[in-house]
Amino acid sequence: MSSTQEKPEELDRIQKRVNKILEARLESDKDTLDALSGLSTFFTENTLQNRRNLRSQIEQRSVGINENFLKAFRQVKLSLDAVCEDLDTMATSVETMKSDLETSKALTKDLIKQTNTMQRERDRLEVHKQIAQAFLARFQLSGAEHQLLYGAAKDAPIVADFFRVLDRVQSIHADCRLLMQCGYQTAAIDIMEEMTLHQEGALERLYRWTQNHCRSLENNEIGPLIVEAMSRLQDRPVLFKYVIDEYAIARRAVLVRQFIDALTEGGPGGNPKPIELHAHDPKRYIGDMFAWLHQSIPTEKENLSLLFKKCDKQDISDQLQNALGYIADGVCHPLKVRVETILQAEKDTIVLFTISNLLRFYQQIMRQVVQGGSLEECLVELQKSSEQIYLGALAAQVRSVLQRPSGGSGLALEPPQRDLVPPPSVARLLNMLKEILSVATMVDGRQADITKIVSCVIDPLLQSVQESAAHLPTVDMARWLSTNIWMSAWSGCRRSQMPSWTH
Repeated sequence: MSSTQEKPEELDRIQKRVNKILEARLESDKDTLDALSGLSTFFTENTLQNRRNLRSQIEQRSVGINENFLKAFRQVKLSLDAVCEDLDTMATSVETMKSDLETSKALTKDLIKQTNTMQRERDRLEVHKQIAQAFLARFQLSGAEHQLLYGAAKDAPIVADFFRVLDRVQSIHADCRLLMQCGYQTAAIDIMEEMTLHQEGALERLYRWTQNHCRSLENNEIGPLIVEAMSRLQDRPVLFKYVIDEYAIARRAVLVRQFIDALTEGGPGGNPKPIELHAHDPKRYIGDMFAWLHQSIPTEKENLSLLFKKCDKQDISDQLQNALGYIADGVCHPLKVRVETILQAEKDTIVLFTISNLLRFYQQIMRQVVQGGSLEECLVELQKSSEQIYLGALAAQVRSVLQRPSGGSGLALEPPQRDLVPPPSVARLLNMLKEILSVATMVDGRQADITKIVSCVIDPLLQSVQESAAHLPTVDMARWLSTNIWMSAWSGCRRSQMPSWTH
């Protein structure tokens, strides 16, 4: 009876399982799909024998998988055991090292303390070092600056950085006053003495370089360095004067040589031609010489002004004029010799008077450029000499016209004619006076020259007129004198515009 009841219950369970299987959605059950997929790898044929052996095959595969898993974990365990041994060894080593460190710490406690003290001392000294370096950088010259100041070699040229270092020396010297105010008198005095020595040495080197540079000035190339050097040397008046003298000596020699070359060789390539090619024409010859000087000497003055461009600490106008006068004085001798040669050789009164006017004109022009000096004296002497020569030549010419026909020593006109017309000698003298006065130039002293010329001609003429009329009757004498005096007075007044000589 009981077995009969168990059968329906078992059937119900089977029925439920079957229904559950039938109701299950295999496409959404991932585990079932994975199981079936794994089963398909070895359950290839659905036979009765295979179905009976399926359970055993699954169990065998499970055992194989577990064995492989166990084998793999055995290797992991061995590795972990080795790691644990290493960790134990490391722990032992750490403990040993810790013990050693504690021992070393106890033994080196004083050393560490001393090391810390020395570290603090090092930091303090490092600060002092930085302060000392900053102090030296402010109040001392570096090696490169020292080399720039004194030069790598004895004859090393001056460069632009030299003046920068010289300014730094002067700046350090001035900053020492601040040190003295802060209480560092000893250091400040020592540094000031050192900077003074540097400054003196630098100025001495600058003086030698400037002096040598001035000696070799052929084309008068005055660059910015020489101008700057002169501005620095003005603080030393003696050295400044020596350099100016050296420059003047060099430029004087150059100017004389250029003047001689212009006279004898001419310009570059023969253009312009040598001035002495026109020596046969006194007016052009002397005019060309003075024109060359009038062009060259102002150029020298401009170059001197450029040389003194930055010299503004004192009045150097006198030094400039003295230097320019010395430079220009070099041409006095060759100029004077040539002008005097022309004056001595020339006999034409008009040419001599023209030369005298030319000398007076350039004397006034040169006085505006060069004041004082031998050149001005030379021009004054030449002008006076030319005036004496042309007045002497004029007087001789007047005497030759008024010479007695009989060869006597006195001066007299030809005897009056019956019509009492002035003789030809009067007309010749008045025409000569007219020609001379026609070349008079508008320069200072013109009226004085005209007065002298008129007096040189008219006075002997009037004297001769009076002497020649001495034997005439009273009426004829009066007529003769009035006619000749009127002609002379009219000519003289018209040309000189100074009638005072008639009184």
